Amino acid sequence: MDPNLKVTLVEPRRSYFTYPFSNQVLGGMKTMEELTYSYKKLKRKYGINVIHVAAARINAVSKTVLLQDGKSLTFDRIIVAPGIDMRFDQIENYKPEDTDFIPHAWKGRSATLRLLQQLESMPNGGMVLICPPALPYRCPPAPYERASLVAHYLSQHKPRSKILILDAKEQFPKQALFSAGWKSLYGRMIEWFNGSAGGLILRADAKNMTVETEFGIEKGDVINLIPAQWAGRIARASGLSDESGWCPVDQLTFESTLLPGIHVIGDAAIAGVMPKSGFSANNQAKVTAAAVIALLKGKEPTSYSISNTCYSFLAPDYAIYVTAEYQLSGRELVKIKGSGGVSPLNVDLSVRHSEAVS
Repeated sequence: MDPNLKVTLVEPRRSYFTYPFSNQVLGGMKTMEELTYSYKKLKRKYGINVIHVAAARINAVSKTVLLQDGKSLTFDRIIVAPGIDMRFDQIENYKPEDTDFIPHAWKGRSATLRLLQQLESMPNGGMVLICPPALPYRCPPAPYERASLVAHYLSQHKPRSKILILDAKEQFPKQALFSAGWKSLYGRMIEWFNGSAGGLILRADAKNMTVETEFGIEKGDVINLIPAQWAGRIARASGLSDESGWCPVDQLTFESTLLPGIHVIGDAAIAGVMPKSGFSANNQAKVTAAAVIALLKGKEPTSYSISNTCYSFLAPDYAIYVTAEYQLSGRELVKIKGSGGVSPLNVDLSVRHSEAVS
C-alpha cells in the first residue's frame, strides 16, 4: 500500500501453520506439511524486516516493544495480532499440562498433531468426546466441522466408534445444516447435547480420561476439550484487554480504545457482531493497514464495508457455507440488513459437492 514505509514483523515462529484448515488434517484431507508456510517471501518480495523473537510487552507511552531477548523496538504505530489464550481456570481441574492427554487443538501445530495421534491410536468402537465452549471463541463453527471430519476418518478406519459433542451452548452455527449432514453421511455416529441437557463441562480428569457435567461423568478414549478463551498474553500484559478479556477497538481503524497508537486485529479484537474467524481477521488486517497509512500521513481514514465467509467441510466432497456483509454504524460494525446467507437446506448432493470445491 505504501512502499516507503519501514515495516517490521515480530514473530517467534519460523513457519506459519494455517489453523483455519487444521480440521482437514484430522479428516485425512491434508497433511501438516501442506498447511505449513515460511515467512521468507515477506522479506524477499516485500522487503519486510522479519524478527523471529517473541514480543513480551508493548508500551504505548514510550512507543516501544520489549522483546523476550531483552531488546526493544520503537514504533510510530503498531498493529498487534495477539491471538487467543485458553482460560483453563473456567473448568475445574483442567490445567495447561493436561493438554498432553486432553488436547484442545485450538492453537499450535503440536496440539493438532497430538489429537491426530490419539485418533489414530484409539480402538475401533471407541468414544470421542468433543467439548466446545460458550461464545465468544475462535471460529464458532469449527468444533462441528471437526466432529464431521473426525467422523469421516472414523467411518473409514474405525466405523464402530462414536462421537459425543458436549456443548456449553444451547445452539450452534449452521446447526440445521450440520445436523442434516451428519445424519446423511454418518447415521448415528455423532450425538450432540446442549448445555442444559448435560453438555456443560464442569470438571476434567486427564488421568482417568473423563469429564464431568451436571448430569454425570463421561469417559472418552479421546477427549477434545476446548476451554473458554480470551485475548493472548501480550494483549493482557500490555493493558489492551478489558474486563471481558478481549480488546476494545475503534472499529473504523481497529485502534485500541484503551491505548492510542496500538491497533488490534484478529481474534483478540472486539469487532462488533463480526465472528472471530480467519476470513474476518484477514479483511480486518487490510482495513487496518489502510487506516494506519492514512493516519501516518495525517489523513482521516475512510469508512468501509467488510465481509465474512465461512465454509465448513462435513466430508471431503461435502461442504456448507455462511456469509455476511458488515458496515460501520457510528464506530461499530453491524450486519448489513439482507446481506449474506447460508447454504440451502434439503438440496441435491451435487450442491454440497460444488460447495466443497468453491
